Amino acid sequence: MPVSKSQTRYTIFFMIALSFICALILSLLASALAKPQEIAKDLDRSKEMLISAQILNAVGYFQVRGQDGNYLPAKAQPGGWLKPSSQKVVASDSNVLAVYKTRITPFLVNEKGEESTFEKTGIDQAKYLADYKKSGYYHQPWKLIYKIFANPTKEEIEKNKKTKVEGYVIPVNGMGLWDAIYGYLAIRTDGNTVIGISWYDQKETPGLGANISEPEWQSQFPGKHIFQENADGKTNFESAQLGITVVKGKVSEVLGNSPKAKSAVDGMAGATLTGNGVTDAYKDVLAAYRPFLMQVHQENETDKK
Repeated sequence: MPVSKSQTRYTIFFMIALSFICALILSLLASALAKPQEIAKDLDRSKEMLISAQILNAVGYFQVRGQDGNYLPAKAQPGGWLKPSSQKVVASDSNVLAVYKTRITPFLVNEKGEESTFEKTGIDQAKYLADYKKSGYYHQPWKLIYKIFANPTKEEIEKNKKTKVEGYVIPVNGMGLWDAIYGYLAIRTDGNTVIGISWYDQKETPGLGANISEPEWQSQFPGKHIFQENADGKTNFESAQLGITVVKGKVSEVLGNSPKAKSAVDGMAGATLTGNGVTDAYKDVLAAYRPFLMQVHQENETDKK
């Protein structure tokens, strides 16, 4: 039976209307989900930064550093401070954000190592973070970095006092085997000793290069030096090679007890190219922060005297 022109027009109209309705629904859903997705991303970045700073354990509970240097489980208290606890309680999202707000603060440094803030430089923080995430903040005239503040006491919280700075977090990005990799590197106020790391965004091969995101592999980094020592065990902060090398094999077998071993970690079997990408990322990014790292190192040495 032949189809009439009116039936054909009706079918075409129906398809157009259906397509429009579907597009409208998808648009509304995308708009409705945009805010929750952004909140989820902020939460994830906050968690990963706290992990690199050793404030949040990779398992998900808070921790504080004891007098012996070891980390103890902790619970979040009102105001974002942490109290040692005998229990390992997984932190809630709200507590993660509260502790992050209390302990981590972004700021900017230039090529001379001079500090400033987003407000003083007139840079829109949200736009800056979004615009330069992929290309790398270290390429900008004002480079992104974060201060890690010491765990405050209840009294300091009540008086809204900032505690002393106990470290810095530098955003790191580079190229892995398949795609870009993004992470954080936390260092102590000596400008040299690693507190911890995290790689929060990567698309490497599961079971191989993707191991850069595994706590077991990341556990090698605390205590490593980003400024490579000379053969005599001394460090020339103006000319020393900067970064952490991922060796092919084990550090103990490749470098033994040489000074270079203090700035190297074991590689991952079958993931040499990912390891090379990690090595290059640390080298490239840290080079841009050398003046600042030298400055805080000098200040730290002066404070010791």
